[in-house]
Amino acid sequence: MTAWQKDPFFQYPKTGFASSEGNVDLPILYFDDSTLIAMFWVDYDRAKPQVAQGLEVVRFGNGKALVALAFYEYRETSIAPYREVGVAIAVVPQGEKAPAMPLMALFSSLDKNKLGFYVIDLPVTTAAACAAGREIWGYPKFVTPIGFSLNGASFTGTVTDPASSGSMLTLSGHAGLGVPGPLLDLVLYSPHKGKMLRTLVNTRGGGRICLPGSIRLEVNHSDHPMAKRLVALGMNNAKPAFVSHTHALQLRLNAGAELP
Repeated sequence: MTAWQKDPFFQYPKTGFASSEGNVDLPILYFDDSTLIAMFWVDYDRAKPQVAQGLEVVRFGNGKALVALAFYEYRETSIAPYREVGVAIAVVPQGEKAPAMPLMALFSSLDKNKLGFYVIDLPVTTAAACAAGREIWGYPKFVTPIGFSLNGASFTGTVTDPASSGSMLTLSGHAGLGVPGPLLDLVLYSPHKGKMLRTLVNTRGGGRICLPGSIRLEVNHSDHPMAKRLVALGMNNAKPAFVSHTHALQLRLNAGAELP
């Protein structure tokens, strides 16, 4: 028995799913991981066309939409190591009232929180992770090389264009002043087989929440839809509002539940 198996955080009943790349047990467990998440304010009207029908972009107090660009290095998981990058927009289901203080609501209990994120791009580095994400949740995954280097507050993350093999985007720089803070539990919304799924991601592990410092996003010339979406959102050469990072991430990625 491993140390992870003895940990109550990971002692959850498993449900098997037969993906095209092999069996996957849900929830997927992530034991030893690193992440850097950059949060960007973008124009509300630029964000609206990017989300699926049935979801509404949340307008924050500054009149902007919030977009997360998250890099992950999963060193030990229940489906083998891989890397991942997510681009996601803060949303609520259509007809639901957005929280009065949406920034604070990001830290609310998963059982009560209707504010979540709609993922618009999710490159990964393995076929198994791609198949699981697409077939179980309907996430827009594709396979491509991803670079990840987090050394103290210095970060460089890259995503390769799978068609040209050139660099599609780079997030890099040195994070500014920060304080210790919690990692966000996540609510993720995704359309799948004609239904809208609400998926909970339980996280733990301390991190730092920082000013952006010199961190910037560079989107290189590319015909890939991910690059075009980032440009359409106005994120090329953009500075994040804030970033969080850690080498101590652990999480449970649960099965999704259909919204009524």
